[in-house]
Amino acid sequence: MNRYTTLVLASALLLATLSHESLTASTPKVKNTKTKSAAKHSCCSIEGAADSKALNNEATNNQATTQFAAFTSDQAFVNKHEEPLPVTFQTKGAAVKVKAADGTECFGYEVKPKKDTKNVIFVIHEFWGLNDYVKQESDKLSEETGAHVIALDLYDGKLATTREDASKYMQANKPERSKAIIETFQKYVGKDAKIATIGWCFGGGWSHQASLAVGKQAVGCVIYYGMPEMDAKKLATMNAPTLGIFAKQDKWITPEVATKFEAAVKAAGKSIEVKMYDADHAFANPSNPKYGKEMAEDAHKAVLAFLKKCFA
Repeated sequence: MNRYTTLVLASALLLATLSHESLTASTPKVKNTKTKSAAKHSCCSIEGAADSKALNNEATNNQATTQFAAFTSDQAFVNKHEEPLPVTFQTKGAAVKVKAADGTECFGYEVKPKKDTKNVIFVIHEFWGLNDYVKQESDKLSEETGAHVIALDLYDGKLATTREDASKYMQANKPERSKAIIETFQKYVGKDAKIATIGWCFGGGWSHQASLAVGKQAVGCVIYYGMPEMDAKKLATMNAPTLGIFAKQDKWITPEVATKFEAAVKAAGKSIEVKMYDADHAFANPSNPKYGKEMAEDAHKAVLAFLKKCFA
């Protein structure tokens, strides 16, 4: 290659480089809009429904709950939760407030049975927060099982009456804070307590996380259409049997998710029972105008039978 040819090639390369840089600088960045709409079709790996940093943040160490919170960016999921119907009932329990290790207040609703017992149920609210329906269910569970029931408030006192607020509270939920609340109430009930957990939707996923968190004190876990933990190492530490209640028509916690979860639990050598109803997400929520009464009642019977075995 002669000197003239070398100079020509070098000039051409420089011109191409400058043109690329100029084009890149002048072209506006376009956000990827496909991932947001695709979120509802990818329940096990949500990419784009929430900020990728949030999903991969090692500080949270809890991708399952972060994934579920990401559903709030899907308007179809938000719309699926119709605003709660009004309810009036006579509460049997009372508000409870306990200080966490860091000095912050943790809130809940407590129903103490007439007879002292070591049987405890942690109830975890769904999308709307710790509302009267969750309190009513807590009263009912205590009466039917004779257990000491505490409904944990993972929204720190915030209660939603609109979809927009509920979405905001659910998306803002910090796994570290929720785990601190669970730990605080675990200490509150004492080291001899036998703890079962139950929750719906957002609370279904957190029922599973709570059962994992309380370790050897866990005796049973009920998950109503919530995002379960799939990590094999975490499932291997599960002390309690699991009852999973899912809906065939659920577009978020799909039958595929339920099947994969069941297989993962069994692969970990743990006990699980799955009940699948021909219903949609939130079918067991009596505050939902589309409440599936017959299926919800059947599921509740299964829950009572399951808890009876757990506390035996």
